[in-house]
Amino acid sequence: MSIHTKPLILGVSGASGLIYAVRALKFLLEANYTIELVASKSTYMVWQAEQNLRMPVESNQQEQFWRQQAGVEGLGKLYCHSWGNVGANIASGSFRTLGMIIMPCSMATVAKLAAGLSSDLLERAADVQLKEGRKLILVPRETPFSLIHLRNLTTLAEAGARIVPAIPAWYHNPKTIEDLVDFVVARALDQLDIDCIPIQRWQGRQD
Repeated sequence: MSIHTKPLILGVSGASGLIYAVRALKFLLEANYTIELVASKSTYMVWQAEQNLRMPVESNQQEQFWRQQAGVEGLGKLYCHSWGNVGANIASGSFRTLGMIIMPCSMATVAKLAAGLSSDLLERAADVQLKEGRKLILVPRETPFSLIHLRNLTTLAEAGARIVPAIPAWYHNPKTIEDLVDFVVARALDQLDIDCIPIQRWQGRQD
């Protein structure tokens, strides 16, 4: 049984870098969090392009798919939602959550959120977090940023969102791709006061 009373929303947009979402899900489920997951329509194409995998369209089949990718069976709670189900629980401000993290977050998603547009469940759920004053963490995966990107990100930061670009550090002496990814995921989860990833944190220099 989950020890955390409120669920966390994990949004996955159509940006490159699905490994960020998979690693976040792995650690969150292992820590017995309840996750409400919603993937955008474009995510299906990214799974095909990056991993040559087909993500199930049916939300009731997606739980097994995501658990298999994360390598976690039977821990935590995972509920998957169809991108078009704007009547889902996470679309309402009366549904209480710990907040939401969108990882990876495409620039199209950033632009829509900055303009207050909610064309699917992912965008609606994020808009709800902003209007309710809850935590919204965005992990953009794009380079370079255009001026339009930067202005949209600034708008969201001014509205209360936290921006955590997918930029790893090196002081923890990473040895694998997972080490680099896990650092970014851990720093994103730090914004939600969630500490469930065993990374080497900066300890300061000795004189």
